[in-house]
Amino acid sequence: MNRIGYTLVLLVLVASAKAQTATEDYVEAWFAVAQAEMLEHGIPASITLAQGILESGNGQSELAKKSNNHFGIKCHQDWDGDRVYYDDDADNECFRKYDDAKESFRDHSLFLKSRSRYAELFELKPTDYKGWAKGLKKAGYATNPKYADLLIDLIERYDLYTYDVRGVIRRNPSNPLPGPDELIVLESANKVDFIIAREGDTYENLAKLFDKRPEDLIHYNELRYDAKIEVGQIIYLQPKKRRAARDHRYYTVVEGDDMYLVSQRFAIKLEKLYKRNKIPAGTQPKPGTRLELR
Repeated sequence: MNRIGYTLVLLVLVASAKAQTATEDYVEAWFAVAQAEMLEHGIPASITLAQGILESGNGQSELAKKSNNHFGIKCHQDWDGDRVYYDDDADNECFRKYDDAKESFRDHSLFLKSRSRYAELFELKPTDYKGWAKGLKKAGYATNPKYADLLIDLIERYDLYTYDVRGVIRRNPSNPLPGPDELIVLESANKVDFIIAREGDTYENLAKLFDKRPEDLIHYNELRYDAKIEVGQIIYLQPKKRRAARDHRYYTVVEGDDMYLVSQRFAIKLEKLYKRNKIPAGTQPKPGTRLELR
């Protein structure tokens, strides 16, 4: 190989390393937000992260940097917020503009949940990132014929599936769910603080960290005193409430759900969830059952 050939190879390797670092930085910056959206809306965090990476160019696209739009969502008729215009599939198309990028993540969740063409996706198991990727392409989220393959490649290349939260769905990841050195306290839609458990967390060390008693945390999460904390588990730091937030009046049970997971997902006391739905305590509803949450 001549000198020019070596230089070209080196440039390619440097560019590839920079792209990988940019993607890893993007994931580190936004994984907690994607997990919070998964907890509230059931969209796999892995899918949200992969779409954000792809649609925003790791947050470096002009639309992302100037308008905080990480998902390329266009205005559509129901949008009454700020807007910007760019050439895309057609000239001078209208895109949504946000004050904060977190609003873009929330709007992405609401956008998918509010449109009937994506309804079938929410019948999939939240761990089925391949099904979600293919479903998004089929429903017309993007025009690129390889869109599903691109999402799946990103999810598997960067192990994004490890960010899919155990509290929403039942899974046993082969690798521990990564966590930051310091736990990030999130707030559920029901205004109850929680964390996502890391490898090695116990009720004793979490209680000490958050100035609580271990029995308080066990009580808040409605667990037995001999219960063990699992990686990725939701741990509430405050008592759950009697009913869900106003935006979550009903929930339709899917395969893999049980009443406890529903109560954790929406921060509702398990006893109140059973009572509100006139279901005998300990009974598990069948998939398709519509639960009243408030």
